[in-house]
Amino acid sequence: MDLRKITPEFAVAPQLLPEDIAAVAALGYRVLIDNRPDEETDPGQDSAAMAALAAAAGLGFHYLPYYPGLMTPDLVADFEALMAGLEGPVLAYCRSGTRSSHLWAMSQAGRMPIEEIVGAAARAGYDHTGLMPLLAAHGAARVKNG
Repeated sequence: MDLRKITPEFAVAPQLLPEDIAAVAALGYRVLIDNRPDEETDPGQDSAAMAALAAAAGLGFHYLPYYPGLMTPDLVADFEALMAGLEGPVLAYCRSGTRSSHLWAMSQAGRMPIEEIVGAAARAGYDHTGLMPLLAAHGAARVKNG
């Protein structure tokens, strides 16, 4: 299991395996967010199977699939709304952790300076420099709309 802390309350990971779920709970995480579409996973790693394992381990579980190349405004808004209602620490995962880290970055745009967002992602092993224009636009829209 390759957990990558972005903040003390939020981490991302590549695809978790069924046997990882109890270890995630033992590490103190309270919630899992599955950003990997079921169509990408093997049987036993789809959202239904992972949700059952999470429940058995005492973890909250949310399925919010992020299809490659399809980071839509609705997906970002859904992630932001989900995160606003959660008590962490939260672990989000997808194939490599990149898509989950992108959603976190977008959720922070307008709340944190872009350089801090990119730096936090970099410390976790993700290069978000290519997201900077999108982060700036999303952050500006957030500030404009209150």
